[in-house]
Amino acid sequence: MKCPECGSNDDRVVESRPSSDGTSIRRRRECLHCGARFTSYEKVEEKTLMVQKRDGSYEPFDIRKLERGIRICTDKRMIDPEIINQLVMDIEQAIIREAGSKRLIASVSIGEEALKHIYKVDPVAYVRFASVYRSFSDLKQFIQEIEKIAQVVDSDKSPVMEKGQ
Repeated sequence: MKCPECGSNDDRVVESRPSSDGTSIRRRRECLHCGARFTSYEKVEEKTLMVQKRDGSYEPFDIRKLERGIRICTDKRMIDPEIINQLVMDIEQAIIREAGSKRLIASVSIGEEALKHIYKVDPVAYVRFASVYRSFSDLKQFIQEIEKIAQVVDSDKSPVMEKGQ
């Protein structure tokens, strides 16, 4: 590693220890050229979560897009901002779990996961999100979605259908 004092690449590790959260290693180093001591950190490079879009293309997962969609569908619904933040985090965690070690998930899976979580918070926000996600084009589609909700209103089930339906 390059010494911050003299620029030499000759150094030795004096001390190594894991960070308190276990995600990195802290190393104390000593330059063999000038004797300066400095600290470096090593961290595992995480593979980016990729989203396979409906058209077959790929893009990195962007939590801001998910959050924007959630905020739009919950707008003017009197839902505590902390609940919305938790909702976004819960959806993100579910998506990461589903993607697994492949670090790849279909955009359809993200939408369905979001619908499941949104329904638990607010059925009206669910219909609003579903109308955009499923591209409702007429009133009949809204009515069908609301009827699905009405059928399950007394149960713990979500009206979200299996993927792709």
